[in-house]
Amino acid sequence: MEEPAIKAMIQLLDDSDQEVVEMVEAQMRSLGPQIIPILENEWENSSLNPLIQSKLENMIHDFQLDSTKQRLIQWKESGHMDLLEGMWIVATYRFPDYSLAQLRADMDQLYFEVWPQIRENLHPMDQLKIINGVLFDQLKFGANSKNFHAANNSFINVVLETRKGNPISLCVVYMWIAQKLGMPIFGVNLPNLFVLTYKKDDLQCYINVFNKGLIFNKVDIDNYLAQLNLTPNEVYYQPCSNLEIIRRVLRNLIMAFEKAGDDSHRDELTDMIDSLD
Repeated sequence: MEEPAIKAMIQLLDDSDQEVVEMVEAQMRSLGPQIIPILENEWENSSLNPLIQSKLENMIHDFQLDSTKQRLIQWKESGHMDLLEGMWIVATYRFPDYSLAQLRADMDQLYFEVWPQIRENLHPMDQLKIINGVLFDQLKFGANSKNFHAANNSFINVVLETRKGNPISLCVVYMWIAQKLGMPIFGVNLPNLFVLTYKKDDLQCYINVFNKGLIFNKVDIDNYLAQLNLTPNEVYYQPCSNLEIIRRVLRNLIMAFEKAGDDSHRDELTDMIDSLD
């Protein structure tokens, strides 16, 4: 449909005949997200009344929400489930104009900050110390302890901009750089805390990225679980999948919006995580 026809339909969204409004809105929605630029342009037109602006806002949001959900389903069904792509899809829920190319470029820049200092003959613990030094001392990444439950802690673009995040978002940054360096580092789903593990042959240790890359061992996990009165489970010690990481990111977002009393966003994300099951 041509742009003038769509603009004409927009003007009918405040028609006095409710049947006309419903028919027009249904037809516009059937055109799909490709009309978003036209809707955004018309929304910015100051001559529009508040009722039309509200309807356009809702329509744009619904188009963007559906696009995010469909990307997430396709990401899962593709099989390879690239972690950065998954984090980008989650970020587009709030930042629909954010590009995957920008995310990859920003992450590559972080990698090139670490890469020159890594030597293959270094012991793994020394390699981890180098990554810790670059990320936490040089680049000033760190825990957002003051606003731990803020939704922005789960959006990778905000984390890269502010250098502050929650355990899982900081772990994603750390793990991606380490894996690009060829290091066997993976995520671990601990209760109330997401950490990383270095696992190769008989060597396995754990990394608390939320605590500036503190290195610890299995006994520490045993003690942590005992403090929580939880029975040890293999899932608390071994690597998890990228799908599990994205699920946990979405759960964190659901909790963030729930604590903020934002039931609408909470319900949308609950539906989104259900689509991955």
